[in-house]
Amino acid sequence: GVGMGMTAPVSITAFPAEDGSLQQKVKVSLRIPSPFQDNPPCPSDESIKIEERQGMTIYSTQFGGYAKEADYTSYAAKLKSALGNEAAYRKDFYLCNGYDPPMKPYGRRNEVWFVKE
Repeated sequence: GVGMGMTAPVSITAFPAEDGSLQQKVKVSLRIPSPFQDNPPCPSDESIKIEERQGMTIYSTQFGGYAKEADYTSYAAKLKSALGNEAAYRKDFYLCNGYDPPMKPYGRRNEVWFVKE
């Protein structure tokens, strides 16, 4: 019953198929605002789960604009290419992050994260 407002980033866990496209299965994560983290409210919808995300080291790339699936897959491919074969990271998923509200037309920030193994 308490409004928490929107938080950033909105993080989508993407599960790439063999050809680099995204499978239909995604997981959307929202950060719980600081005042609610010690005692988060219980979700009233069974499909919403509260999870604690552990610290991680990531490889990241950033881009602007209104991000679409094709943008995330393209930048994920560029990041993969830039890392080459030397970097060890999770290949079964990556994170697509958006930092801006929909009504912000300029200076938008999006990122693709690969989680270091």
